[in-house]
Amino acid sequence: MFRLTRPTATEIEKQTTAAEKLASHGPLCLPLEGNSNDHRLPAGFAHDMSRSLLGQGQAVFHAAKLAFERWAPFDIGWVRVANSQATVEIGQMIAVEIHTFGLWTLNLSRIIDKVDTATRFGFIYSTTPMHVETGQEKFLIEFDPATSDVCYELEAVSHPRHPLVRLGFPIARALQRRFVGDSHRRMKHEASANLNL
Repeated sequence: MFRLTRPTATEIEKQTTAAEKLASHGPLCLPLEGNSNDHRLPAGFAHDMSRSLLGQGQAVFHAAKLAFERWAPFDIGWVRVANSQATVEIGQMIAVEIHTFGLWTLNLSRIIDKVDTATRFGFIYSTTPMHVETGQEKFLIEFDPATSDVCYELEAVSHPRHPLVRLGFPIARALQRRFVGDSHRRMKHEASANLNL
Protein backbone atom coordinates (compact mmCIF):
# COMPACT_ATOMS: atom_id res chain seq x y z
CA MET A 1 0.00 0.00 0.00
CA PHE A 2 2.88 2.38 0.75
CA ARG A 3 5.05 3.29 -2.24
CA LEU A 4 7.70 5.81 -3.30
CA THR A 5 6.03 6.78 -6.58
CA ARG A 6 2.62 8.24 -7.33
CA PRO A 7 0.17 5.64 -8.71
CA THR A 8 -0.60 6.02 -12.41
CA ALA A 9 -4.10 6.28 -13.82
CA THR A 10 -3.86 2.65 -14.96
CA GLU A 11 -2.77 1.49 -11.50
CA ILE A 12 -5.58 3.45 -9.88
CA GLU A 13 -8.12 1.82 -12.18
CA LYS A 14 -6.74 -1.67 -11.51
CA GLN A 15 -6.75 -1.18 -7.76
CA THR A 16 -10.26 0.27 -7.81
CA THR A 17 -11.50 -2.77 -9.75
CA ALA A 18 -9.74 -5.12 -7.31
CA ALA A 19 -11.25 -3.28 -4.34
CA GLU A 20 -14.73 -3.60 -5.82
CA LYS A 21 -14.36 -7.38 -5.81
CA LEU A 22 -13.05 -7.42 -2.24
CA ALA A 23 -15.85 -5.13 -1.03
CA SER A 24 -18.59 -7.34 -2.43
CA HIS A 25 -18.78 -9.20 0.90
CA GLY A 26 -20.26 -6.11 2.54
CA PRO A 27 -18.90 -3.47 4.95
CA LEU A 28 -17.92 -3.90 8.54
CA CYS A 29 -20.96 -3.04 10.68
CA LEU A 30 -20.07 0.09 12.67
CA PRO A 31 -22.15 2.79 14.42
CA LEU A 32 -21.94 5.29 11.53
CA GLU A 33 -24.01 3.09 9.25
CA GLY A 34 -27.54 4.42 8.96
CA ASN A 35 -29.25 1.13 9.82
CA SER A 36 -27.14 0.36 12.89
CA ASN A 37 -28.74 0.80 16.32
CA ASP A 38 -25.69 -0.41 18.23
CA HIS A 39 -23.50 2.60 19.05
CA ARG A 40 -20.75 0.64 20.81
CA LEU A 41 -17.38 0.62 19.08
CA PRO A 42 -15.34 -2.55 18.64
CA ALA A 43 -12.23 -2.69 20.85
CA GLY A 44 -9.35 -0.56 19.57
CA PHE A 45 -11.42 1.74 17.36
CA ALA A 46 -11.05 5.53 17.63
CA HIS A 47 -14.10 7.79 17.26
CA ASP A 48 -13.67 11.32 15.91
CA MET A 49 -16.31 13.96 15.28
CA SER A 50 -16.01 17.59 14.19
CA ARG A 51 -18.43 20.25 12.99
CA SER A 52 -17.91 23.73 11.56
CA LEU A 53 -20.10 26.59 10.37
CA LEU A 54 -19.71 27.25 6.63
CA GLY A 55 -22.03 30.24 6.44
CA GLN A 56 -25.72 31.00 6.21
CA GLY A 57 -28.46 30.60 3.65
CA GLN A 58 -29.61 28.30 0.87
CA ALA A 59 -26.92 29.63 -1.50
CA VAL A 60 -24.18 28.49 0.88
CA PHE A 61 -25.83 25.07 1.20
CA HIS A 62 -26.02 24.77 -2.60
CA ALA A 63 -22.36 25.80 -2.98
CA ALA A 64 -21.31 23.27 -0.34
CA LYS A 65 -23.31 20.53 -2.07
CA LEU A 66 -21.59 21.28 -5.38
CA ALA A 67 -18.23 21.18 -3.58
CA PHE A 68 -19.06 17.73 -2.20
CA GLU A 69 -19.92 16.50 -5.69
CA ARG A 70 -16.47 17.68 -6.89
CA TRP A 71 -14.79 15.94 -3.90
CA ALA A 72 -13.55 19.30 -2.57
CA PRO A 73 -13.42 18.04 1.07
CA PHE A 74 -10.50 15.85 -0.06
CA ASP A 75 -8.80 18.35 -2.37
CA ILE A 76 -6.32 19.67 0.18
CA GLY A 77 -2.94 19.30 -1.51
CA TRP A 78 -1.60 16.20 0.20
CA VAL A 79 -4.89 14.30 -0.23
CA ARG A 80 -7.20 13.93 -3.24
CA VAL A 81 -9.83 11.63 -4.72
CA ALA A 82 -7.86 9.93 -7.50
CA ASN A 83 -10.95 8.74 -9.39
CA SER A 84 -12.54 12.19 -9.39
CA GLN A 85 -15.10 11.17 -12.02
CA ALA A 86 -16.79 9.06 -9.32
CA THR A 87 -20.26 10.14 -8.23
CA VAL A 88 -21.72 10.36 -4.74
CA GLU A 89 -23.85 7.23 -4.98
CA ILE A 90 -24.29 4.13 -2.83
CA GLY A 91 -21.95 1.41 -4.03
CA GLN A 92 -19.45 3.84 -5.60
CA MET A 93 -15.79 3.03 -4.94
CA ILE A 94 -13.69 6.02 -3.84
CA ALA A 95 -9.90 5.98 -4.31
CA VAL A 96 -8.27 8.44 -1.91
CA GLU A 97 -4.63 9.23 -2.69
CA ILE A 98 -2.43 10.46 0.16
CA HIS A 99 1.14 11.80 -0.04
CA THR A 100 3.01 12.19 3.25
CA PHE A 101 6.66 11.87 4.32
CA GLY A 102 7.68 11.07 0.74
CA LEU A 103 5.34 8.07 0.55
CA TRP A 104 2.17 7.56 -1.50
CA THR A 105 -0.84 5.48 -0.54
CA LEU A 106 -4.05 4.73 -2.40
CA ASN A 107 -6.90 3.92 -0.03
CA LEU A 108 -10.09 2.36 -1.38
CA SER A 109 -13.48 2.80 0.30
CA ARG A 110 -17.06 2.17 -0.81
CA ILE A 111 -20.04 4.48 -0.24
CA ILE A 112 -22.57 2.55 1.84
CA ASP A 113 -25.08 5.29 2.71
CA LYS A 114 -26.21 8.60 1.22
CA VAL A 115 -28.58 11.39 2.20
CA ASP A 116 -29.87 14.02 -0.23
CA THR A 117 -32.73 16.21 1.00
CA ALA A 118 -33.60 19.90 0.96
CA THR A 119 -31.62 20.41 4.18
CA ARG A 120 -28.99 17.60 4.28
CA PHE A 121 -26.47 16.16 1.83
CA GLY A 122 -23.75 13.65 2.47
CA PHE A 123 -22.52 10.10 2.57
CA ILE A 124 -20.82 7.40 4.61
CA TYR A 125 -18.07 5.27 3.20
CA SER A 126 -16.61 2.05 4.55
CA THR A 127 -13.00 1.01 4.00
CA THR A 128 -12.07 -2.05 1.96
CA PRO A 129 -9.14 -4.41 2.60
CA MET A 130 -7.19 -2.11 0.25
CA HIS A 131 -7.01 0.69 2.84
CA VAL A 132 -4.43 1.38 5.55
CA GLU A 133 -7.26 1.73 8.10
CA THR A 134 -10.37 -0.26 8.94
CA GLY A 135 -13.47 1.82 9.56
CA GLN A 136 -16.07 4.21 8.26
CA GLU A 137 -16.31 7.96 7.72
CA LYS A 138 -19.28 10.28 7.37
CA PHE A 139 -19.23 13.55 5.40
CA LEU A 140 -22.35 15.71 5.86
CA ILE A 141 -23.55 19.24 5.19
CA GLU A 142 -26.70 20.49 6.90
CA PHE A 143 -28.90 23.55 6.44
CA ASP A 144 -30.92 24.65 9.47
CA PRO A 145 -34.06 26.49 8.24
CA ALA A 146 -34.59 28.05 11.67
CA THR A 147 -31.21 29.80 11.80
CA SER A 148 -30.10 29.57 8.14
CA ASP A 149 -26.82 28.07 9.38
CA VAL A 150 -24.99 25.70 7.06
CA CYS A 151 -22.66 23.29 8.84
CA TYR A 152 -20.12 20.72 7.71
CA GLU A 153 -19.74 17.60 9.82
CA LEU A 154 -17.09 14.89 9.73
CA GLU A 155 -17.37 11.74 11.81
CA ALA A 156 -15.12 8.68 11.68
CA VAL A 157 -14.48 5.40 13.42
CA SER A 158 -11.15 3.82 12.58
CA HIS A 159 -8.55 1.26 13.53
CA PRO A 160 -5.10 0.77 11.95
CA ARG A 161 -5.00 -2.07 9.43
CA HIS A 162 -1.53 -1.78 7.87
CA PRO A 163 1.47 -2.74 10.07
CA LEU A 164 3.22 0.59 9.41
CA VAL A 165 0.13 2.49 10.55
CA ARG A 166 -0.03 0.39 13.72
CA LEU A 167 3.66 1.05 14.40
CA GLY A 168 3.28 4.76 13.76
CA PHE A 169 -0.10 5.11 15.46
CA PRO A 170 0.55 8.56 17.02
CA ILE A 171 1.66 9.87 13.61
CA ALA A 172 -1.39 8.32 11.94
CA ARG A 173 -3.68 10.02 14.48
CA ALA A 174 -1.93 13.34 13.90
CA LEU A 175 -2.47 12.98 10.14
CA GLN A 176 -6.14 12.19 10.72
CA ARG A 177 -6.49 15.41 12.76
CA ARG A 178 -4.62 17.33 10.06
CA PHE A 179 -7.01 16.01 7.41
CA VAL A 180 -10.02 17.09 9.47
CA GLY A 181 -8.71 20.65 9.89
CA ASP A 182 -7.69 20.99 6.24
CA SER A 183 -11.01 19.58 5.04
CA HIS A 184 -13.02 22.02 7.16
CA ARG A 185 -10.94 24.93 5.88
CA ARG A 186 -11.37 23.79 2.28
CA MET A 187 -15.14 23.51 2.64
CA LYS A 188 -15.34 26.96 4.26
CA HIS A 189 -13.43 28.37 1.28
CA GLU A 190 -15.58 26.51 -1.25
CA ALA A 191 -18.83 27.60 0.36
CA SER A 192 -17.88 31.28 0.22
CA ALA A 193 -16.05 31.24 -3.12
CA ASN A 194 -18.78 29.52 -5.12
CA LEU A 195 -21.94 31.24 -3.95
CA ASN A 196 -22.87 32.25 -7.48
CA LEU A 197 -22.55 28.79 -9.05
